[in-house]
Parts: sequence; structure tokens; C-alpha cells
Amino acid sequence: MALSQRLQLRQTQSLVMTPQLLQAIKLLQLSHLDLSAYVEGELERNPLLERDSGDEPGVPEPNGADAAPALAEAPAGPRDAAEEWMADAADTSRSSIEDRLGGTALDNVFPDESGPGLSRLAEERPAGYSEWSAVGNGGRDDDDYNLEAFVAAEPTLADHLAEQLALAVTDPAERMIGQYLLDMVNESGYLAGDPAEVADKLGCPPERVEAVLATLQTFNPSGVCARNLAECLAIQLRENDRFDPAMQALVAHLDLLAKRDIAGLKRKCGVSDEDIADMIAEIRRLDPKPGLRFGTTTVQPVVPDVFVRQAPDGSFIIELNSDTLPKVLVNQTYYARVAGRAKKDTEKSYLSDCLQSAAWLVRALDQRAKTILKVASEIVRQQDAFLTHGVEHLRPLNLKTVADAISMHESTVSRVTANKYMATPRGTFELKFFFTSAIAAADGGEAHSAEAVRHRIKQLIDAETPDDVLSDDTIVEKLRAAGIDIARRTVAKYREAMRIPSSVQRRRDKQMKAAVV
Repeated sequence: MALSQRLQLRQTQSLVMTPQLLQAIKLLQLSHLDLSAYVEGELERNPLLERDSGDEPGVPEPNGADAAPALAEAPAGPRDAAEEWMADAADTSRSSIEDRLGGTALDNVFPDESGPGLSRLAEERPAGYSEWSAVGNGGRDDDDYNLEAFVAAEPTLADHLAEQLALAVTDPAERMIGQYLLDMVNESGYLAGDPAEVADKLGCPPERVEAVLATLQTFNPSGVCARNLAECLAIQLRENDRFDPAMQALVAHLDLLAKRDIAGLKRKCGVSDEDIADMIAEIRRLDPKPGLRFGTTTVQPVVPDVFVRQAPDGSFIIELNSDTLPKVLVNQTYYARVAGRAKKDTEKSYLSDCLQSAAWLVRALDQRAKTILKVASEIVRQQDAFLTHGVEHLRPLNLKTVADAISMHESTVSRVTANKYMATPRGTFELKFFFTSAIAAADGGEAHSAEAVRHRIKQLIDAETPDDVLSDDTIVEKLRAAGIDIARRTVAKYREAMRIPSSVQRRRDKQMKAAVV
């Protein structure tokens, strides 16, 4: 076979990941908070981008040194009636106002706002009054006034304990030790460090650190600064004068209480059935995490990206949350003004890149909004039974089903459903909530959603009685009788995912509650 060289023309198609395409893909999977931060960065970087305030984009107002030439270049022509009226209205002198009132004195028109009474009030008002009274929003003429900024902050656990330390400890050295220990208290109110290590770091005897810790453990809320759960409960029981020998034995064997081993607790404490029930009830009334009474972090509510509401005819209306959509525009007027003055090729290239980037960002944001709305509409169409009747009617759904219905790729649907939330009549859910695996039906009918099966398992367990606790095998039989073909290990996996204990532990819990009641 002879080897030779030759030229061939071949036409092929390939997908090139351009920077614009990468940007559009990135915007799809961003949450509305991340998207807002990204758009803010683009607004700072690109001078041709501006926020959409509802008005038509215009040329930025001249300021500084450019203001005077702009005013000087304005042609001097005859003023129309509107300009003359504005000029007359701008004249607020007393004589001008009286002339416009037909010669009537201003004192006769506004008797309460002129004359010696007003002058005397002006003399008597305190300093700084004019700054507060000139503007109706508290002396500020901007739009950033927020009344919530003046609301008192919620006290934290650290502040509450520091105030008590300043009153309870007077010795400077012990106060320093106490503050060091308070800095180690976590949000639940427990001491996260070892007092022996504290003594070694501060160079003081361990007995002194223990003495300061004992003082801190008397602070409010009761049980704070404890090193473990047993010590936290013991502190609260001592303050209630209920820490007798039997209760000491119960606190020392909390592991038996966690296992619901009532017989073992009775032997350790040496009490009767009635006494152990009273002691357990006493333990249940205590606070295992006293520090959580104080606010530490602000819980941010979930802001939905899509709203779903039911129409009068029974259908569902899907609309985007406009508050989560950044509104940006390309300032074509400013571009035309600046581009006409560009002389160098680098300046023209920079302006062209900015214009192209700004236009692409606007199109990408618009395409992102349309894609989210399209995916959300298909999800609502697939899960309309859930929205109407509840979680028991949630259907099995995967990405491919939605992607095929709206003629998109599965990866696009996956990016759209990431970090997006939908507000429905049933509550606010992440878009990925509606995608659940399928569990076959026992009679060969329509498959069941895994989320609906978990809900059915929880309903069966919640309906249990102390004398009739369902095992996993019994739950499997009941589900198969209802037409759900499921294995025992699947039931156990779903039960553990919902943090539901086994049938043995549930029987002990129910018997214990019945004994306490």
C-alpha cells in the first residue's frame, strides 16, 4: 500500500464553549442571591450597563467640571409658558408670594404659620430642630431610610452572660478567667473547652478555674456553662431542690434512659414504677440546651423564584417572582455619545467589547427567566395532582421526562432546578423536590412516588398504639395490600431517613409516655 499526501475538504459540526455560552450556563444554576451579586459585579465593570428603574435610559447627568461647559453650551432662546411658570413658582420670597395671592398679606392666609407666634417658636425650639423638621423622614432626604434600623437588637447569650459576670465577679484576675471561659461557651450554652487546658494557658491553678466555673454555672439561664448534658441537668435539679440520691443515680445513667430501659433504671435508682415515672417526667421538663433561648443568628427566609396559584376554573397560574430577577439595560445613548469621541483603536475595541458583553448579559438573563418559567410550568403540569390533593398523589418524575416535554437537555433542566424554589398552595418547595424515584405497584398499575410512599409509612407509624406497634415486615404487608410493592430494607431505609426509631424503641417510648400520663 502506497503512502501519499492529499488535501480534503470536510464539513463537520461541533459545539464550541464560547465565553458567552459558559456565562449563560453559569447563570442558569445560580440562585437569585448569587445572581444579584454577579450582576452587581457586571454593573461595576461594564459602563454601558445600568439598572432598569422603569424610565428610559438616558445620558448620565454631567457633574463636576463637566457641568459648567454643559450649561454654557445651552442655547439662549425664548422661554415658553411652562418655563416661565416654573421660574415664577421657584420664587419663594414673601413679597412674591403676596403678589401672587392678589395683594393679600401672608399673615391672613396662614395665620398659624407666620407672625410672632412662629418667631417665638423658632427661638424656643432646641438646636438641631430644623434638621429634623425640614425633612419628614427623620432629617434624612435620601431613600435609604429604614425604620427597622432603629429596632433594638436581640440580646445574645454572650452579652447576657457578660453582664452577669461584671456583677458577680469583682476580682480582675477571676473576671479575666471568667471571660475566657465564657468565650468558649457554644450557642447551646455548653462549655466547649477543658478547664484544665484553660488553667495551663492562663498560668493559674486549676482549682481557681474550677471555682470561677462554679460561679458561672450559677448564672441565668439555669444549666448554662455545663460541660455535658448530665451536668446541665444536675445544675437545674439543684436549683429546683430535686437532686436527691435517686435523681443522682438517674442522671448518672442517662444512657439507660436513652435506651428506654425502664427496668434497668428502676434497679439503679431503687424506686418503684410510680416514682421512676415521676422522675422521668421531671427530667423531661428540664431544658437540655438552655443557650438556645437567646438569638444568635438571623434565619433568612426562603424567597421563591416562582409563584403558583390556583385559578377560579381549577387550573394553575405560574408566574416568576419579579423581585428575584435583576433588571439591567444597555445604555445605547451613552455608547453612541462616547463611541463618537473614541479616537484610538484600543478605545473602540474596549467599547465594542463592553457593548457586546452587555447585550449578551441582557439576553442571557431574559433566556434564564424564560427557561425557569418553562421548566416550572411543566413541573406543575406533571404534579397537578399533588397541588390539588396533597403529597399522597405526588407522581414519580425524572429530569428526562421534563426535558423531553420542553425539548431541552437533561443537564439544562438540572441546572434550572438547582437552588430554585416554588411557592405553591401546599407550601414552598425546592424544584428538585418534585423529582422522585418510582416504586412499582403490586398489581402492575401506575408506579408510586418515593416521597408519597415515605408519607404513607409515616402515617402508619403515627397511627400506632402502645399495644400495636408495627414492625418493618408488618408495614411491608400493609403497603402491599394498598398496592405498593416495596422491600423490607427499603422500608427500613425510608424510616431511618425520617429519623423514626425501630419498632422496639417506639414500643418503649409509647409505654413510657403512657406510664408518665
